[in-house]
Amino acid sequence: MKVLFAGGNGYYPQFSGGVQSSTHHLVEQLRNQGHEASVLAALFGQGMFGLKARAKMKILGQRAAVDSFPGYPVVRAWFPWEAAAFAVQRLRPDVAVVQCHKSVPIGKALQAEGIPLVIYLRNVEFHELAGDLRELDSALYIANSEFTARTYKEKFGIDSTIIPPTIDPVLYGTPTTGEYVTFINPYNEKGFELAVQIAAQCPDIPFLFVESWKLADDHRASIEKTIAPLKNVKLENRTSDMKTVYGRTKILLAPSKWEEAWGRVASEAHCSSIPVVGSRRGGLPEAIGEGGLVLDYNAPLQDWVSAIRTLWTDKGEYDRLSCAAKKFSERPQMDPKSQFSTFLSVLDQATSRNIKQVA
Repeated sequence: MKVLFAGGNGYYPQFSGGVQSSTHHLVEQLRNQGHEASVLAALFGQGMFGLKARAKMKILGQRAAVDSFPGYPVVRAWFPWEAAAFAVQRLRPDVAVVQCHKSVPIGKALQAEGIPLVIYLRNVEFHELAGDLRELDSALYIANSEFTARTYKEKFGIDSTIIPPTIDPVLYGTPTTGEYVTFINPYNEKGFELAVQIAAQCPDIPFLFVESWKLADDHRASIEKTIAPLKNVKLENRTSDMKTVYGRTKILLAPSKWEEAWGRVASEAHCSSIPVVGSRRGGLPEAIGEGGLVLDYNAPLQDWVSAIRTLWTDKGEYDRLSCAAKKFSERPQMDPKSQFSTFLSVLDQATSRNIKQVA
């Protein structure tokens, strides 16, 4: 089977995040079983990589540039939906998995080329769809949580197969020195402001803030200014090897105020027996489950501080939740082989359905 993952987000090395990590893992699983996989993504013009891609498009007179940076074909275009026909002609996919930004225009463009569609619903930001999913009348749907599936059912009347983000425990499971309370992705929607307040109330506990979404220079400067008075807070650049982060983490702090569709970092941390203290927003409680503590985002600050201090100082309670976190990471719902089998069954259903419609 030839599978095209398509979306309006950027892709490695220009952009990284939960969607990109999950996509890459699915691509690797497909390739390991003899399938072919590729990606259609947005192109950013900045940096040497972007400049080379722009030059290639200009010289060849194409709507898109093709590279194999992550080890498989990636088609990049300013407007991916305008490059859908080019991607289909170049890659000949049997089915497309469309995700996140601009899902509707990209899906419509691929649908016009006769490509069966599976829409992978990874967030509940409806405006990012850039249209109404009901226009994609041939599509099947995958949702990354019960929360996501329920939300789209209420909005669009569609049914989804639930497959949580695929986490390869080999890439995230590691012994930890337990040096830090770690907060990943210092954006306000991810709870940066609350994380700073918690750290300020715990001057004796070291906090590690780690970049995930690329920080613009002015944003980084603002963060550095905010945390400068806090001698217990350290900011680090993003990394492709999260073991180097989790290998120093005792507690993961996830105080998101965004309606998280899942909460990938919680699932990653669980692989290393790291308990999570997070907010009751969207699908995040599903991701944390028994492997941590869940509080209302607007709970009194002292409730958050108390949760962190209890896990930091109470060995018995920490060990209990640490064991629970590891066990929760091993539940059937998170088994990569089972997830991949379900994923393939949806792709097979989409291609079979398309054949019947054509016939």
